[in-house]
Amino acid sequence: MPSPRARTLTGVLPGALAGGAVLSQVAYPLLRGEALRRTTIGSVATFAAASVADAARRGGLRAAATTLAVAGGLGLAAEAVGTRTGLPFGRYRYAGTLGPQVLGVPVVVPLAWTMLAHPAVRLGRHLARDLPGARREVATVSAAAWTLASWDLFLDPQMTAAGHWAFGTPRPHLPGVPGIPLSNYAGWLLTSAVMCAALHRVLPAERATPQTVPAALLGWTWLGSTLANAVFFRRPAVAAYGGLAMGLTVLPYLRSLLAGR
Repeated sequence: MPSPRARTLTGVLPGALAGGAVLSQVAYPLLRGEALRRTTIGSVATFAAASVADAARRGGLRAAATTLAVAGGLGLAAEAVGTRTGLPFGRYRYAGTLGPQVLGVPVVVPLAWTMLAHPAVRLGRHLARDLPGARREVATVSAAAWTLASWDLFLDPQMTAAGHWAFGTPRPHLPGVPGIPLSNYAGWLLTSAVMCAALHRVLPAERATPQTVPAALLGWTWLGSTLANAVFFRRPAVAAYGGLAMGLTVLPYLRSLLAGR
């Protein structure tokens, strides 16, 4: 049985890491060059650590290790296949600017999948909690996968603009968002569905643990990314697409939590 000190650390750590991740991303519009590159890597690692720590608070070290292995492992596999075959995202390549690589994929990339996959599954479980049987399972995975995949409407424009990766055939693309083919978003939705279904299956059932950290991570990602693209990055189309798509699940989730349901 964990000691009181260990339980206190487990309870405090996810929130502290989430706060650190948010603060590091707030600085994005103020940074350039090497400082921005390092902050990008650091913020993803901190965000992923917050998600894994939240998994530990809910289900212990086994749940934390499972979250990292499943989300990170599937993310690495999808990216390794994608860079070699073009499936399922389309042809693309990494520029070598995101730090150490495994199988040709920057280590930070599987962490990026992990950082949003965990809170997305928590969202899906919460929104589907009152549905019966098979409908609950389908709704959980659908909401989680949509949330995770819709994040890429923000992510890919930012990372391609920064030069961290590029697509070989960037057409057809969304109006106002050049450089990223529609196949990429389809690949994200497919990969997200597999990843979220796997996480939902292997992670322990929900217990009476606050949703504060998943809600904060998702709420910040949605609102912060929408504002940043609309105001600071001057990408109104990205703000509109991402804000609308991610808001379809994150807004009902946040409203439900605020209403105490």
